[in-house]
Amino acid sequence: MLMAFAVHLAQHYLWASGHFLLLFASLRYFLAWITFKAVSPWWYKASFTGALISYAIVCQFTPQPNMAYIRRALLDENVQYFMLAFFWWTSKPIAIAILPYMIFSLFHALTFTRTTLMSQFLPPGPPATAGGPPQPHPLAKKLQAWVKANYDTAMKVVAFTEILIFFRVTLGAITFQNSLLAPVVFAHFLRQRYYQSAFTRDAIVTSTALAERYVRRPGNPPVVVNVWEKGKLFVQRWAGVVLAPNAPAGRG
Repeated sequence: MLMAFAVHLAQHYLWASGHFLLLFASLRYFLAWITFKAVSPWWYKASFTGALISYAIVCQFTPQPNMAYIRRALLDENVQYFMLAFFWWTSKPIAIAILPYMIFSLFHALTFTRTTLMSQFLPPGPPATAGGPPQPHPLAKKLQAWVKANYDTAMKVVAFTEILIFFRVTLGAITFQNSLLAPVVFAHFLRQRYYQSAFTRDAIVTSTALAERYVRRPGNPPVVVNVWEKGKLFVQRWAGVVLAPNAPAGRG
């Protein structure tokens, strides 16, 4: 029992260390990138090394030599992000690819700080009721409130960022800035996210509606609309879903 607890505790700290490494290294790399400063690719590798460490901890399955196990593992979103992190780790740096992982790590690092670090270094607050248990330190409560208030917004940013990543790697494949495999890998990942994440579905519906407005503007050549329709049809057949829902009755 004691050994199992020690192993669990060590894994918890290793998981957190991966997120802190990812957060620190990705901030260093991403900030240099957006300010057009030179930065070593080492920081990019370090970012995804942190991701691999953290996701490896939570992707603990007992291996089984059958297809059911493989399907179950591949449907787990932690496995999907682990595999994608490994792909980015082995690929030419694409700065925007770091952003979703950086956002995830920010929230994980803040939660770990609140639940594990603050409880060790900050005194608890007074009980809410006489004789009741002590409350968390006021700073910990403020941090918890901030995480809860901003989580959904952050997940929406992640969803839209992942759509931007897809367009980035597609354009990069056309212009030979990244491998031809990158848009294929990320398209499959995005398809899985569509099925599993309401944030991704909303982002795709919103992005599709925005694209429709620009494609169907008066004055656009008919070939633009034709290419757009064929592209949507291809994606719908490949994904097995309709990207945009039908408009509600009564709306013009």
